[in-house]
Amino acid sequence: MLRHYDAMGLVSPGRRAGNGYRDYTDADIDRLFRVESLRSLGLPLQSIREALQDGDIPVALVDELMDRARDRIDRERRLVVRLTDVRASGASSWRDVLDVVALLQELDSPDPLRRTRVVLSADGPVPVTATVAALLAEDEANVAGALQWSVLRSIDAAVPHLVAAVRSDDTRARRRAMEVITAAARSDAAAVMPVLREAVTHPDPVVRDRAVVTLGGLGETEVVDHLVAKVVRGADDVEAAETLGHLAREHDITTDIVTAIERELVGVADPGARGRLVQALGELAGERVRMVLVGLVDDSVPAVALTAQYLLTVGSDG
Repeated sequence: MLRHYDAMGLVSPGRRAGNGYRDYTDADIDRLFRVESLRSLGLPLQSIREALQDGDIPVALVDELMDRARDRIDRERRLVVRLTDVRASGASSWRDVLDVVALLQELDSPDPLRRTRVVLSADGPVPVTATVAALLAEDEANVAGALQWSVLRSIDAAVPHLVAAVRSDDTRARRRAMEVITAAARSDAAAVMPVLREAVTHPDPVVRDRAVVTLGGLGETEVVDHLVAKVVRGADDVEAAETLGHLAREHDITTDIVTAIERELVGVADPGARGRLVQALGELAGERVRMVLVGLVDDSVPAVALTAQYLLTVGSDG
């Protein structure tokens, strides 16, 4: 190293001994430490020589070094993520590791067909972390469908990553994660029930509404008030009303649902919201429902009165 520095003119010995040995003075040693200090910042030797000659700090060079350092950190971070994926995949041989690496590389392909093919054809260990991350970022509907299929196959392992996404500040990620969770509920409700219950109070209305409807479809009666509120807001109100009807029929809670709807009718003046609430009564049956409808026949909102009259007529014909 010292011979190289000498050849470049970076650090040359102040004198040479009679036996040919380099004899470095204190000033030479001080300069050597300066060279090593600048090298620790990532400066190439040519730039170090120029810096020692000029004395001034080249701001542009420092900025360039900062950019290089950031790139290096990003590469190292991606490497850690990839190694984590390999470890989590359960690979038991170097062949498995190579298969996982190939899968990860294909997931990064710009070709949607290649991304779809690698997901559907994988027959070995699949890194759930990477698959979930790819799903949350995927723009192509067909690729997203294939990725969701893969995630659903390993839903127990995927749930922690989906929960993290639902709790994140990334609107797109949490809504995509919620789609997967609601899809999983149809085949493995127990695996996603805790996150569904947590999402009922989520600040994102899309996440919250998905959770409410899904829980209602699973027979969770505690979401009745949330479903009625969904009808009032007009957020997929038909789906919410149908879910209320399902709960009434399957769990004999018509009275509770009608009470919740009546409570909203008293406090809501908006004609559209009142109309949706009356339409929701059409999903229910029984004397309590009939009595409420009779009271609404003379409602000040014509659409509400007409809907109530129609539902009474249909009910009497039935």
